[in-house]
Amino acid sequence: MAHAQLAHSTVISGFVDSLQEPRTPYISPKRLSQALGVKVANLAQLTGVHRNTLRNPSSERLQGRMREMVKVISAATELTGDVDKAIYWYRNEPIADYSHRTAAELVADGQVEAVLAFIRDLENGARG
Repeated sequence: MAHAQLAHSTVISGFVDSLQEPRTPYISPKRLSQALGVKVANLAQLTGVHRNTLRNPSSERLQGRMREMVKVISAATELTGDVDKAIYWYRNEPIADYSHRTAAELVADGQVEAVLAFIRDLENGARG
């Protein structure tokens, strides 16, 4: 069990490291958009910021919203064991308990805690 947790931590850490804006302590909008498989312009919609805000990666609002996305994807990765599966789930899987909206839609609307609670429920076997 400890070995599996270490492997998941390594996967998540590698994913988070891959998002870093070069030579800064920030998440790169370009790298996150690539990881999610969306255009940078669409990242603005997913983060709920104006598209021009993406030109300033140090924007605290942008960084906060991207951290929320990464937090949910990291939690989903712990559950699935695979970053690609977690990203696919995040973007595409409708959640019945939330009017069949995806995690990405919920996070964009500021419902991060609801999505994290749903993931915790899955981890604890509360659903299917």
